[in-house]
Amino acid sequence: MQHKLVKGGLPAKTTTQHQRHRGCVYLIGAGAGDVELLTVKAYRLLQQADIVLYDWLANKEILKLLPAKTETVFVGKRAGHHSMPQEKICQLLTEHALMGKQVVRLKGGDPSIFGRLNEETRALSAHDIPFAIIPGITAASGCAAYSGIPLTERSCSQSVRFVTAHFKNPAEQPDWQNLASSRDTLVFYMGLNRITDIADQLIDHGMDKHLPMAIIDQGTTTGQQVCCTTLGSVGQQALWHDFTGPALIIVGEVVNKRQKVDLPLLAKQHS
Repeated sequence: MQHKLVKGGLPAKTTTQHQRHRGCVYLIGAGAGDVELLTVKAYRLLQQADIVLYDWLANKEILKLLPAKTETVFVGKRAGHHSMPQEKICQLLTEHALMGKQVVRLKGGDPSIFGRLNEETRALSAHDIPFAIIPGITAASGCAAYSGIPLTERSCSQSVRFVTAHFKNPAEQPDWQNLASSRDTLVFYMGLNRITDIADQLIDHGMDKHLPMAIIDQGTTTGQQVCCTTLGSVGQQALWHDFTGPALIIVGEVVNKRQKVDLPLLAKQHS
């Protein structure tokens, strides 16, 4: 590549150099709890980051993998706790990138599934900041695998739906009639405080009250707990009342296909 000379005989900055000076952003999925579910690509980019902005769903053990020089900033949001507004998170991403830093936005699970990805990428695009998205293992895949529940099964469920249970606006409620009439596996994210409401809504809109339901707390971690029940009896099930979250809810016949997973096989010390 030829460089255009400027006063003093030094080459002017190329477009590539200018982009490097502006910095960039990687939106990375941390996976579903277990640190070792982090992808190889995500690990490499974390090692190269100048600053990591992480949320509460990302396992804090991941931060121990970072070089000592890496700056970390908590930008988490959690129901019932003080949280950083999304506008402020977008502002921090753009500010640090415009300072020439390599920025990582570390999100729990997969960035594109209930991760407000579009709001952050739109802000980056508005400032002409280059970015890339690194997928992660979403909670549905991770929790189902570690609890032995298949998300699909050809005899009873050939598709799966991911549904947010975080209903801020009554007008944004899911189409309960459509969900209740479906034979899909239903996976509800962020639903720990709405378990009985979800069950009641599905029953009220025609779903069989005997349909199985699984609640998975702290999935893929050493603290994972699983409560299997039915839509009609979940209110009388005491186990999940002690769950602390994050929790995932699976509704469908696939819950009855659950098989025992030997989780110690996944432990680091296993040989």
